[in-house]
Amino acid sequence: MKYYIISGEASGDLHGSNLMKALFKQDEQADIRFWGGDLMQSVGGEMVMHYKERQFMGFAEVILNLRKVLGHMKFCKADIEKFKPDVIIFIDNSGFNLRIAKWAKALNYKTHYYISPQVWASRASRVEKIKQDIDVMYCILPFEKEFYKKYDYDVNFVGHPLIDAIADRPQVDEQSFRKEHNLSDQPIIALLPGSRKQEITKMLGVMLSLVDGFKDYQFVIAGAPSQDFDFYKTFIKKANIKFISNKTYDLLSISSAALVTSGTATLETALFKVPQVVCYKASSISYQIAKRIITLKYISLVNLIMDREVVTELIQGDLNKKRLKKELTAILDTDKREQLFLDYYELEKKLGGRGASENTAKLIYNAVKKKED
Repeated sequence: MKYYIISGEASGDLHGSNLMKALFKQDEQADIRFWGGDLMQSVGGEMVMHYKERQFMGFAEVILNLRKVLGHMKFCKADIEKFKPDVIIFIDNSGFNLRIAKWAKALNYKTHYYISPQVWASRASRVEKIKQDIDVMYCILPFEKEFYKKYDYDVNFVGHPLIDAIADRPQVDEQSFRKEHNLSDQPIIALLPGSRKQEITKMLGVMLSLVDGFKDYQFVIAGAPSQDFDFYKTFIKKANIKFISNKTYDLLSISSAALVTSGTATLETALFKVPQVVCYKASSISYQIAKRIITLKYISLVNLIMDREVVTELIQGDLNKKRLKKELTAILDTDKREQLFLDYYELEKKLGGRGASENTAKLIYNAVKKKED
């Protein structure tokens, strides 16, 4: 069958690649055309556009680049009509994907959504439109099924794909890794400042302001695959600041603590059992808009899933050198670390077992095949 997959950002590329592997197991003759990244491209199929070409952070940035965004949408619709897929699979990336889904459903394309839009975070009224435009929804967070149930929308909880992605990765030899990347024997504080230039610029400045206060540690920046070293090197001004590109999982596996920009990385860090402080700072305009429409108690996936504060969140004005130093000191303390480890194990149980990608691929294949027959 013919599958058209639309994902965005590094996390969508990761989950999309694992879904594609699972789809090829279900359907060896699968013809897959996709919007994604290097990981999806390594699996097979044909890439239409790389996510690097359409990364815009926050409400203000999207508005400033509206003409480009609309151009991408027009191109996507034309490409779908030319390909004529048996099913369109949307992965996260709701701002773009829900608009394409509305158009696609009106033309009777089969619409499946993997990794639910975060309608539980803001503008829950969108659920009614989602019900109209999305034939089948696959959720990866345990509380989402109950959320949708309130709107009489039956969705599938398939487990979280990060469980598999982390479990299946090759184990790292710590000494070899340190030697390869010129790291000393000092314990590591990992810095995960995000993947977009705007957020990295906002986060790294305050994260690196702590370097002189923790001289027994080395700070290692986890470089995003979407950014070149030339962009990061302007931030690296001291000997105990290191940089490693596109090796975030390997880095987390040997880190003592982490400062993490809110997003999927907070959950990844927790699954590696690394104590963390969650950081978030947006442009003033984007933050003011978000504050008015987001209804959540927490911003990190860790706290949202646990429905209580497990990791400290420093948001906007609270993300400053003084507060960050205090919270980093706290997670380096033995008692705080032990409690975090216990909470992380409970978190992993809530996410369900392995097999999210396989579960989703099987459901997609059987649903579409059944309708074809």
